[in-house]
Amino acid sequence: MPWIIPVGPLNLSAYRIVLLASTIPCLLVWLRGGAGRIRAADVTLLLFALWSDLALVHAHGLGGAVQPAGIFFVETVGAYMLARCYIRDAEAFRGAVAFMVKLVILLLPFALFEAFTGTKPLLTAFGTIFPTVDSTLMSPRMGLWRVQGPFEHSILFGTVCGSLFALTALVLGQGMARLPRLLLVGTVGFTAALSMSSAPMAGVALQGGLMAWNSTLKAYPARWKVLWGLVLLAYLVVEFGSNQTPLAFYVSKFTFDGSTGWYRMLIWQYGSASALAHPFLGIGNGDWARPVWMPSNSVDNFWLLIAMRYGLPAVTLLALSFLFVILPVSRRKGQDAVREAYRMGYVLCMASFVVVGCTVHFWAAPYSWLMFLLGSGAWFLDQGAPASARRIGSPDSFRQTQPNR
Repeated sequence: MPWIIPVGPLNLSAYRIVLLASTIPCLLVWLRGGAGRIRAADVTLLLFALWSDLALVHAHGLGGAVQPAGIFFVETVGAYMLARCYIRDAEAFRGAVAFMVKLVILLLPFALFEAFTGTKPLLTAFGTIFPTVDSTLMSPRMGLWRVQGPFEHSILFGTVCGSLFALTALVLGQGMARLPRLLLVGTVGFTAALSMSSAPMAGVALQGGLMAWNSTLKAYPARWKVLWGLVLLAYLVVEFGSNQTPLAFYVSKFTFDGSTGWYRMLIWQYGSASALAHPFLGIGNGDWARPVWMPSNSVDNFWLLIAMRYGLPAVTLLALSFLFVILPVSRRKGQDAVREAYRMGYVLCMASFVVVGCTVHFWAAPYSWLMFLLGSGAWFLDQGAPASARRIGSPDSFRQTQPNR
């Protein structure tokens, strides 16, 4: 919901109101063990949020940092803990994916209307009740307007919709006939493509390519090692066989607009210099040093901006949170076919977020969606845990508490 709801001195959105109400209860459930045992990712993410808040206080003073620090904590830890507490088994995981896919399908007709006309039907309709996020109108690409939908930018629309591509195929598509499954997956991918943004489309292509690789070579156990070897080989070929760096090669070959790609390289050059100049606590939400001929202060790199704003310890803690979830889940093999498919869909989804984040910044609702997804993967690691650590009322907990008959 794109509303900006004034509540006293705060401008809240619908998802922030939900997170404000749920963060403390979820933290209490987590501390009591209701979300399974406390994991390393939980600790590093909590430390990441606290360090980032400390960086905001350092940059802006206590009075100027209270509101942004509180919102950042809620959007980070609140969204993560909401998933940790309520996504506790395969049934809940599938339900969350199904709900999000329904929302994407619901967005499709509005997205088509926006793509062909350039008007914003969702922002217009929601704006009759409360103020909404600003409308962005960028130049068309390939004869279509870039769809913003209910988000702050078209690239966020494509990122959120595209994040569900592998999950739709491997979670929601389980048990479906081949044709309906292809239609459903194709609908999600097509909706994401209406953003006309290269980064989300690259994320969809990455998920599709990895699913195809896994399906084609599923009988070959070393398939992922072979893939990493091919990636390394491709890197070396570009590094030594081209007059461009691998990053420059990617930017020049795989972006809609080469000028935006080169601008991202300049952002990396001057943004990384800013991060190294303020390595511990960053610059907060302040502006960063760059040439006067770079007028925009936006940083199209999620990982880089975290380092610039909150320091190198913050981005390290966040990266560890991702690694402490994704790597153990990727190694959690030997499950039944359904959960194995769910596991693969989750890993591919998170891998695409990691890659897309190198050329896109996530903020507002899409950022909280990312934190929610990160927290929703911990249940894979709790398989075989006692019933008290599972979601109350789930099929698994019911079976654990029933006597043999």
